Amino acid sequence: MLVPTAALAGGLAVMSADLAARTVIAPAQLPVGVVTALVGVPMFLWMLLRRPR
Repeated sequence: MLVPTAALAGGLAVMSADLAARTVIAPAQLPVGVVTALVGVPMFLWMLLRRPR
């Protein structure tokens, strides 16, 4: 159950990042990696800092 859900969530995240990369700066395109990094780095740091010690 976890693997298909993670695959669908990951695909949805990349599609959303691609859509945002294409529409944020309309005539030009941002790389999708920039958009995913802007979302992923704060999320990763939040998960890293909240883990039990």
